[in-house]
Amino acid sequence: MAEAEDVKLSKLEHLKAGSRQLRGTIAEELQNDEPQFSGDAAQLLKHHGSYLQDNRDERNRKDEDGNKLGKAFSCMVRTRIPGGRVTAEQFLAELDLCEEYANGTVRVTTRQGFQLHGVLKSDIREVIRGINKSKLTTLAACGDVERNVMCCPAPYKNNSVRQQMQDMADALAEHLKPQTTAYYEIWLKDDDTGEQEKVDEFKPVEEPIYGERYLPRKFKTAIALPEDNCIDIYTQDLGFLAIVEGEEVVGYNVIVGGGMGMTPALKKTFPAVGQKMTCVRPDQVLQVAEAIVKVQRDFGNRVDRKVARMKYLIADWGLEKFKAKVEEYFGTALPEPHPTDVHDVDDHIGWHEQGDGKWFLGINVENGRIKDEGELRLKAALRTIIGKYKMETRLTALQAVILCDIEESQKNDIDTILAEHGVKPAEELSSVRRYSMACPALPTCGLSVTESERVMPQAIDQLDDELARLDLADERIAVHMTGCPNGCARPYTPDIGLVGKAKLKYTMYLGGNAEGTRLAFLYKDMVPLEEIGSTLAPVFAFFKSDRQNGESFGDFCNRQGLEALTTFADQFASD
Repeated sequence: MAEAEDVKLSKLEHLKAGSRQLRGTIAEELQNDEPQFSGDAAQLLKHHGSYLQDNRDERNRKDEDGNKLGKAFSCMVRTRIPGGRVTAEQFLAELDLCEEYANGTVRVTTRQGFQLHGVLKSDIREVIRGINKSKLTTLAACGDVERNVMCCPAPYKNNSVRQQMQDMADALAEHLKPQTTAYYEIWLKDDDTGEQEKVDEFKPVEEPIYGERYLPRKFKTAIALPEDNCIDIYTQDLGFLAIVEGEEVVGYNVIVGGGMGMTPALKKTFPAVGQKMTCVRPDQVLQVAEAIVKVQRDFGNRVDRKVARMKYLIADWGLEKFKAKVEEYFGTALPEPHPTDVHDVDDHIGWHEQGDGKWFLGINVENGRIKDEGELRLKAALRTIIGKYKMETRLTALQAVILCDIEESQKNDIDTILAEHGVKPAEELSSVRRYSMACPALPTCGLSVTESERVMPQAIDQLDDELARLDLADERIAVHMTGCPNGCARPYTPDIGLVGKAKLKYTMYLGGNAEGTRLAFLYKDMVPLEEIGSTLAPVFAFFKSDRQNGESFGDFCNRQGLEALTTFADQFASD
């Protein structure tokens, strides 16, 4: 990039370039007594897997004399787990860390990772060391790099397809991870005095994929099956949709340019679903992925972070030009996509035969928060079961937990333990609750304009009531809620999306689907939390009376469109 262009770069681009490969002043600031990191260090910290946050519920706190105290700072620490595959030891280690250093809860993320909230700056090094001791990492869980590579987590053993996909997710995560040694030196290495490596000992290493500035923005990758798009492949920057023949993955459709974030006041920003670009053999995946990342690295917008995701580059150039540039970086022409496409989805909740004589059990975790609260003591239940049977676990993109490799003889005991801890079995949960998810939002997210996780159960209660009244309780309807338009819970593609607009008011989107293959449309703005159910009641009634055979709720809304839904709702209200 020419020097004249260089001065136009955003502040973060200059920060990354001068950060000594993501070191900055993090190591020095860990040694001081301040409760927070500086602004620049907090930005670089993201690449190490942590966000600096403050508890917004406590912003008006005062001491005993009535003097206003400062913000209650803490860190969110995110673990990067390709495909959500977690051993028993790793799961138990995360539970231990949440109790010793965090707020007593573990959160399953919408990208199949773990998050700990409420970690003090003085404890963050011990937390990251503890995670690495369990053979997991927080490196590149956040930041302007490849984030956690997602993959369908269902542990079916009757064929090797899912294992091939998981192996590919692991390979992609390894291939696309940053090469900087900053992470090891800051968090994991001790010198002879037991202190951390000093920044002035910086020795640069080659970053063959990312270069000195890393990527213009975050980058998300996922692998899915046509019959099970449980990881929302069309919402990713880069997706690989498996093409299966017999028990072999013979290729992948490459889907590019998805992304959920937007700023409603800026028309230049928008959510997007990905586009099918090409089809590649399994042995070409790593090189094609690298070429796509490098094109985004070299041509993505580094001036305006609002439009820095790869979806904007593709919207600017068009898919044909983007593909041509990828071919240039890859070194040869790429074929047209295969006809294979997404056609179904599964939440993997409940008991399932693995195919090897054993079982797996998907446990719904409402909005991903593993905690003990009131009669529901999910954290204690999981600690008891995993501690007793030492089974491998998986995390789903709907924020659930899968317990794997369960013997037939163990099923009754596991069911009993869950019941004793107030955990409902799958058959007692409505479909709308099983297919719902929410971002954390308040009190820890600095971007949130309103509640999400803490009020989502109330919204689902309303929908359950309305659907039960119409005898529609068994309908598979996906509902995603976020506390702001940035879209961390992917709210622009499900049947119903609820996006925070103001305090306890939401923009309502309809017409997506549980399969995640299209964008929903804006149905109502500024819907109060307490009116979510009543706002949807006439639409549910319209769906029941006018749906076509087997039509899903999202497909119905998409077919009818905004005008027809609004007209019916108005007539419904006047009757």
